Amino acid sequence: MIKKIDRNRESLKYTIDYRHPPLLEVEPGESFALETEDAASGTYRSLDDAAYLLDAWYLSYSPKMANPLTGPVYVRGVEPGDTLAVEIERIDLDTQGATYWRPGHRPLGDSIAWGDLSKPTLVIGRRLNGEVVMEEAATWENGRVHRHPLGLRVRESPFIGTIAVAPEREVETPGLGQGSWGGNMDVRDICPGTRILLPCYHAGALLYVGDVHACQGDTEFYGTAMEIRSTVTLRCEVLKHRSVPFVRLEKAKSIVSVACARPLEEAVWRASIQLMEWLVQDFGCTQREAYLLLGVNPDFRINVYQMAPIARLQYTVGAEISKEALPNRQLEKKSKD
Repeated sequence: MIKKIDRNRESLKYTIDYRHPPLLEVEPGESFALETEDAASGTYRSLDDAAYLLDAWYLSYSPKMANPLTGPVYVRGVEPGDTLAVEIERIDLDTQGATYWRPGHRPLGDSIAWGDLSKPTLVIGRRLNGEVVMEEAATWENGRVHRHPLGLRVRESPFIGTIAVAPEREVETPGLGQGSWGGNMDVRDICPGTRILLPCYHAGALLYVGDVHACQGDTEFYGTAMEIRSTVTLRCEVLKHRSVPFVRLEKAKSIVSVACARPLEEAVWRASIQLMEWLVQDFGCTQREAYLLLGVNPDFRINVYQMAPIARLQYTVGAEISKEALPNRQLEKKSKD
């Protein structure tokens, strides 16, 4: 039986803090499981819970007590200056999730033209045969819950919305915190089959995970995806004496350099330049070759993972390039290393 952290009061954290004592210690390469809570701390479990959209307990704090994370996990052998490589083996979802918005939610929460969106709205999504089924929406109006029929089914595509190691000295909230160490990035590619590289600042890395989504579109348009409880199974490796400037992703057929910034173009530039640095340092490209690969290669992509205008949350971008787009001699060099 693999080691596991159950979902309970002790395991759920509302700060990403290097001072939290580890709840689990694992060896590199050892599989372990974490139970996670949804972003609203389990508040919305049925359509009747639309009554709490304006005054749920977690909304009364500043910043809000949202996006709880499970952890931290201490990975033996990690030292400051190393890189933690996290592989997601499984994401097992709860039977249902929830998505919601409130008056003031941008971009359309106060729109006159889109008046229905100014009403506090809750949608429960049921999982069925690889899809998320949304049959009704519930709005809170005049002290009552009103139900409205929906006919939506979307493809299930689970991923981890928030993953982080403890920052060097800051204490961040899991809802708004982002940095080289990870955080609330809502990157749809942080899913099974992707290797996540995180620079480490403390012994053991101190890994936190939460905010799993059953499905989400690019940008997380109104700031809430299909938020859901889960059990994630992970294993970690340690890349000794290697530091990366920001979160990186290694997919089966591509690599992705992630950046968080505002305005959006700043995030695009940072992610792209850091991808160029990666190509030069690890794949043997010259500076000119890296520049050309981003400028003229149709297999270079910019992914806008998160652009939700919430408080100080920054926008998350991924600069992605296909491994097939790299010259063969560079791939051969990488495989020999």
